[in-house]
Amino acid sequence: MRALAGRELVRFFRQRSRLIGAVAQPVLFWILFGAGLHGSFSPPDWAPAGLTYQQYFFPGVAVMIVLFTAIFATISVIEDRREGFLQGVLVAPVSRLSIVLGKVLGGAAIAWLQAGVFLALAPTQGLSYSFPGVLWVLLFLALLAVGLTSLGFLLAWRLDSTQGFHAIMSVFLFPMWLLSGAFFPPADSGWLSWIMRLNPLTYGVAGLRRLLYLPNTLPVTPGLPGFALCLAVTAALTLVCVIVAVWQARQRTSADAR
Repeated sequence: MRALAGRELVRFFRQRSRLIGAVAQPVLFWILFGAGLHGSFSPPDWAPAGLTYQQYFFPGVAVMIVLFTAIFATISVIEDRREGFLQGVLVAPVSRLSIVLGKVLGGAAIAWLQAGVFLALAPTQGLSYSFPGVLWVLLFLALLAVGLTSLGFLLAWRLDSTQGFHAIMSVFLFPMWLLSGAFFPPADSGWLSWIMRLNPLTYGVAGLRRLLYLPNTLPVTPGLPGFALCLAVTAALTLVCVIVAVWQARQRTSADAR
């Protein structure tokens, strides 16, 4: 597990284009959309006084970095199968749990590091940090990174082409982020509000938002769930994705021999 996780980190630091792709695009989104929508943004009812769109969008961009990094990290599953490395790992005398956790923890560590660097910009947006607050943010971010990387792993495991994985990203993962409350506030009623409430990533964004807006005490609303619920849903998402990924890796298919 340690060897596979370390391999992911080594590959990342040797491929600087991944850093640009995973961080530069979300930061550009944050700057451009923040500037373009600043004048037309109407803060939701739960927002603290004086909340700007860039401040509102800030937690969503951090989650976007985690999601994009998880996507790029789990593409290596497809590449390793094509190059024959994965087949060598699968026949090694190690458990499938170790294989899954090695790949997932390596990708999650990269996502956590990149999002953590971006969150260091929070003081420039008037978001203050305290020591307990920073610790909670980093812990919650680590949980979210493991969950999203596990989700990317179980989606990539059955695929044999990077083009197919990018198609899934376009029609599933990116809309999942858009409908999480990261880009625009959830509505209080209507069919779109129910989709956003059923989206598990909504609770990841809301939980990170609550931690970043401390010491403000934000009310619990349909568009901003309480932190306990956010933590529970994010933990459940992580646990389910890891369990499904391990179960999927234990299934022997013809793809393992290719």
